Amino acid sequence: MEDVIQTYLLPYDPAYPVVCFDEACKQLFGEVREPLPTRPDSPAKEDYEYERKGVCNQLMMCEPLRGWRHVKVSERRTRRDYAQCVRELVDVHYPHAQKIRLVQDNLNTHDGASLYEAFPPEQARRILDKIEWHYTPKHGSWLNMAETEIRIMNGQCLDRRMDNPTQVVAEVAAWESKRNAQRARIHWTFTLASARRKLHKLYPSNED
Repeated sequence: MEDVIQTYLLPYDPAYPVVCFDEACKQLFGEVREPLPTRPDSPAKEDYEYERKGVCNQLMMCEPLRGWRHVKVSERRTRRDYAQCVRELVDVHYPHAQKIRLVQDNLNTHDGASLYEAFPPEQARRILDKIEWHYTPKHGSWLNMAETEIRIMNGQCLDRRMDNPTQVVAEVAAWESKRNAQRARIHWTFTLASARRKLHKLYPSNED
């Protein structure tokens, strides 16, 4: 926990950006009956019945200090999907960074082995050499600012029925573009002092 908090408190450095990564799943629902559109003095209406259309995955990358985020939408949640994201992060979004300080959770696909599964060893090693890993503790995913960004995305963009991944891609892209143009940032206020004070019961006792 302290490692993640200390990483967040580092000053902005484009050569060593702090990037948060997390994944979310969106359930897709189709309409059984055509919704009724909005009319004067009457809101739009949709039937309570729906048809399940599967799921799609959102992979969130964000740099809180720069006010930047990018979301990839995939139909699966595999090691290869994760590896593709990390490669894109290194080669497309941060090609000139010395090291990317990557904050993420401990999901079993979120490790270097995923890159070796997806790419030749030389390429996997090249990508991994650009990453500095910072893992949130077990049951501490709330420390990941990408999770906060996902909650904002869900509330502002994905808070209604969608029945196919193409629609999700379009909606997320529009939301991402607007939020990046605003350089919207997450202002982190949880310091090491706050953690030690509020979560003191989690620390080992040094009393004899």
